[in-house]
Amino acid sequence: MPNENLFVENALAVWKSALERADKLFASLEEEELLKEIAPCSNYLVYLWERLTAMHDRMLVLLGISDRIHSDFDSVFLTSADKANAVPPVENIRPAWKQVNDRLNEGISKFSAAQWLEKHAAASEDNFSKEPLPNRLSILLTRTNHLSYHLGQAVLARR
Repeated sequence: MPNENLFVENALAVWKSALERADKLFASLEEEELLKEIAPCSNYLVYLWERLTAMHDRMLVLLGISDRIHSDFDSVFLTSADKANAVPPVENIRPAWKQVNDRLNEGISKFSAAQWLEKHAAASEDNFSKEPLPNRLSILLTRTNHLSYHLGQAVLARR
């Protein structure tokens, strides 16, 4: 197996592991737990879950998989100040989380190692030709770190 394949397979395994842990945690939470603040005067667990859903939804476009599914989440979870808007009902997040991540995982499973090293949608051709780091794999790695960070917050908040 060439080195590129090995690196990509490793990154995908870490992504899938983090996503499985998040699925397990969020599926186990009752509504009253999801409405618990992560820390005093901080966001709720449900907000964190929906923010992750919005970020994963953006990955669909960045990776060139498809158009967004839930761009309506942006105004609440990505472009406004924390707690500036009412959080949508908890029952809306479960299907959105599954739908976004199913489409994302289906799309990423089709990329070859060479395709992972192609530029992501937010990178310009000019910048990418000078520095090839804004590639699809970098998106996967940064979003895996983002997911793991928030997953750690959720685990601590649950205690």
